[in-house]
Order: sequence, then C-alpha cells, then structure tokens
Amino acid sequence: MYKTKYYKQIAASSKKSPADIVIKNGKIIDVFNLDIIEGDVAISEGMIVGIGNYEGDIIIDAQGRYISPAFIDSHVHIESSMVTPREFSKLVIPHGVTTVITDPHEIANVAGAKGIQFMLDDSENIPLDVMVMLPSSVPATPFENAGAVLHAKDLKPFYQHPRVMGLAEVMDFPSVRDASPQMLDKLMNAASLGAVIDGHAAGLDETGLNIYRTAGILTDHECTTVEDALERLRRGMYVLIREGSVAKDLKALIPVVNERNARRCLFCTDDKHLDDLLVEGSVDHNIRLAIKEGLNPLLAIQMASLNAAECYGLKGKGAIAPGYKADLLLLDDLETLNIYQVYKDGKLAAEQGAYAASLSAHTTKADGLTDSVHIPPLIHNDLQITMKNQLAHVIEIIPNSLITNHLIESVDVHRQQFVPSVKKDQLKLAVIERHHQIGNIGLGIVKGFGLTCGAIATTIAHDSHNIVVVGTNDEDMLHAVEELKRLQGGITIVKNKQTITSLSLPIGGLMTNQPFHQVNDSLHQLNIALRQIGASDEFNPLLTLSFLSLPVIPELKLTDKGLFNVKTFEHIPVQT
Repeated sequence: MYKTKYYKQIAASSKKSPADIVIKNGKIIDVFNLDIIEGDVAISEGMIVGIGNYEGDIIIDAQGRYISPAFIDSHVHIESSMVTPREFSKLVIPHGVTTVITDPHEIANVAGAKGIQFMLDDSENIPLDVMVMLPSSVPATPFENAGAVLHAKDLKPFYQHPRVMGLAEVMDFPSVRDASPQMLDKLMNAASLGAVIDGHAAGLDETGLNIYRTAGILTDHECTTVEDALERLRRGMYVLIREGSVAKDLKALIPVVNERNARRCLFCTDDKHLDDLLVEGSVDHNIRLAIKEGLNPLLAIQMASLNAAECYGLKGKGAIAPGYKADLLLLDDLETLNIYQVYKDGKLAAEQGAYAASLSAHTTKADGLTDSVHIPPLIHNDLQITMKNQLAHVIEIIPNSLITNHLIESVDVHRQQFVPSVKKDQLKLAVIERHHQIGNIGLGIVKGFGLTCGAIATTIAHDSHNIVVVGTNDEDMLHAVEELKRLQGGITIVKNKQTITSLSLPIGGLMTNQPFHQVNDSLHQLNIALRQIGASDEFNPLLTLSFLSLPVIPELKLTDKGLFNVKTFEHIPVQT
C-alpha cells in the first residue's frame, strides 16, 4: 500500500502521470522566505508533490486567492470548549486550524489515565490532527486535592501512541527545582524519547528559567510582558503567544517579535470557550490581531504554521512545498485573513466558514468519566469565614488575565463572621472538594465580579476541578452547589434560591456530548443570566471564576485547602 502511494506521488511529481488535484491561479505563501510565489500546487495521495506547471484529475481555480499552509494551535485544552474532540473539530477547522497540540490535563485531573484515553479515542479518525502532550502535573501542586494522581509509570505507556508528542506544561516548579524523584522520572522518560517538554513558567525569575531549561523544558505560554518573552528567548525557549478567553496576552507580547527571533515564536489559545471560538475563531484570531498590531502578515502566518510544526517535530506540516501534507487554506486577502476554503490532506474540510468534512456519527463511551460529583450534604455553617477583626486578604480579579492581585482590605463583619458586600464588591468564594468526599472546603473573599445578587457555581475549576462558587449570600451559594450535584457537573447561575439557568457537563464535569450549537445556545442563556445578577461585562465571568482555584498563577488563589499565596507557595488565613 505504502509503496503504491509513494510511487503515485513520485510519478505525479515528475509529471509522468497527472496529480490527483492541482490548484491553479493562486498566490503561494512561501513561509521559508516570507515571500509570495506563483505556480500550480500539485497534490497526490494527500501530499503536495510539486509547485510549477502541473495537470491533474481535479483542477481547483484559486481565482487569485492566497494559498497558505493551514494553522496549528500550539497549546490548547480542548476541554475548555466544553465539547468532545470530535465536536471540537467542527469548531476550529472552519477557522483554518487542522492540527492542535493538546494537553488533556483537565480531564486527567478528574479521571486520570481514563481521561487521557478518552481524549485519544474520541479524536481518532476525525479531520483534525489532535496531537497529545501527556499531563505532567496531576495534581498541579500538592496544595489541592484532584480526582487523580498520575506518576511517570502511569504516563509511560501512552508514549507508544503515534499521536503522543511529549510531556505537557510542567506547572509544579518546586518539584523541578527540588529535583523530586517523581518529577525527575517524568522529565527523564520524555527526554529519553527525544520528546518535547512544555513549560509553565508563570512568575519565574531568571534562576527559575535557568532551572527549567536545565531540566529540558523547551516552551512557555505564560509570558505577560515583553521582558518575560525576551528572558525566555535568550535562554533558547520557544514563546507561545496566547490569546484565549481569559488570558489575552498578544497585544502586550507582539512587540517582541521581529525577523531575527520570530522563528522561536508561536501562537496558541490555551483555554477558549466555545462561544468565543465561534465568534472570534482560534489562532486565526491571533494572526488577525498580530497583523492589526503591525506584524508582517507572512511572518504571522509563519508563526502559526511552520514555527509550530518545527517546534513540536511535526514533519511534513506547516508549509506549501513538496513533501508536505496538503493541509492548506485559500485566503481572500492578508488583512482580514478571510478564509475561503480549508483543505485537510487535500480534501475540502470547510468552505466560507461552514464545516464541510465528512465525519461519521460516533459517540465515544465515557466509561468511568460520569458521576464525578461526590460531596457530602452542606449546611450554612460550612460556608462561614470567621473574622476576629475587619482586615482580610482579598483576591482581586484583573479583567482578561489569569493573574490576580493580592489586596488587604477592610471587610464587613457580623458576629465574627465575614458578610459579603455588594457595595464594596467583596463577595464570598468557596472551593469544595468533589472527587473523594474528603469534605474540604476552602473559603475566601474575592473582588471584581460586580454581582448585585445571586451566585455562580461550576465544576470547571482549574486544574483540580473541584466545585468553585461565588456569591452574594450563602443561601444562593448552597443552592448552586446542590444544583451541580444534581446535574453531576456543569455551570449554574442562581438568584433568590432559584436556578435561573444551567449547562450540564456530565463528562467529568467538564464536557458534554451535545452538538456545539446546542452548547452555544446554553452559553447564551448563561450570559443573559449573568446580566440578571449584575456580573461585569468587561471580562468572561465564567472562565474567570474557573481560574480562581489555579495555584500556579500569581498572586492569590483559593484551593479546597484554603487561601493560597502563589508567590510564597503556602496557604494563608483569610484574616490578616
């Protein structure tokens, strides 16, 4: 079979036989030289076999459009879209993305190896190349309780899978710094196979970066300033410029990119909600923003294709050239980057924003991934924050950022208990362990949501995915938690002890098998409900809430074990 395929490709390349497909009258984007060239693009057996003057069984007239390599999202958590990989493909392919590098650590933190296997199984035989990085930090830190623990021995068998590329973002910096045996085993297994190791270097100083590079960690997607990016580039790291639903770093980082260092820069989305993917797109949105900020369009396209492919060792991807897969786009222009058609392996996959690939009806069994919310009955006293004075450590939201501020403010206290204040925008925040019925409840105070009433709760709480709930009063918070228990995972919004609306996410409390358009309708209803309880429209409150329990992003977070100071890597009391 392979010999026949190889023979046909060489015969078509040498013009001894017609190619399967020839694209004519297009302007080819040369990402090697950042140039535009003219010529036919010949395709045989899903691979580009020639640029020049060719004849084929099928002729596609590009009508003067640009022929671009398809895009690669260099770091994405598919679970953040709330749909399965199969459904996710329908979202991103119309946006020119035919390959993603994904880290399934969200579902792995809930269900361990079963979660990874589900993501691999559900992404088989779909028109999107889902390349997997194995979760390095399950749990992310020892300062919280997750649904699973993954050691090196649990991860090692997955390296045999052809779509497993390496070790995903290493978030547990103290374990790397201290050379813990468990972390060293994971790093050494990946290094011995020549696999890429992704980083998560949020808040690290020069010494921390030196340690990461010494450990073989190659990439980082947590830069927020030009100086952050430069420090990583100087140490030979790849910088993944992120534009997601919460973390929007591109405008701050794009000035670092120039033609001398651009080959070490890529684009990623990291975490992006389904509705944002539909409206804005995937890394095509990153490219448009970069162009708008003044970056050479060809350079931006190179970052989203060739650079990403070379960083992750994806041979035969990322360029319009012989020997490369026929994953390509027809673009109307290089300003709006309007995508006319998307081709995957030489087959039409999307046209004018509409998904056009064939995808068989299939539902992957989610064995062991449902029924994931296990909490004991809660009472009013479980949510009380005892205060002996009025000064408290407060988490302050920074809109459109994963980073939070650490404030010390005077709060309202009644009978030695914290009282939420709508006027001061000081609300109660709780993280409730939901995996093993341990009974842990972390309590804190958060500023920035702007709620005037009600509560929001979700089982999407990075990275351990316990229940996280914020509210103006205990009654609504308790009702929201009970609703999530009833749904066995999802998102809910409550007002006056009544559920306004909810989205059920039964697969690990993170995903649903529903079609993306149904999920989008539910998200629309959630957004309407958010306005009813006064939530800020300056940022995405649902995604922001889901990251307030992530103890690897500065400065102050909340886990099921309590308030956590990320700078000092220790839990602290709410009261000062």
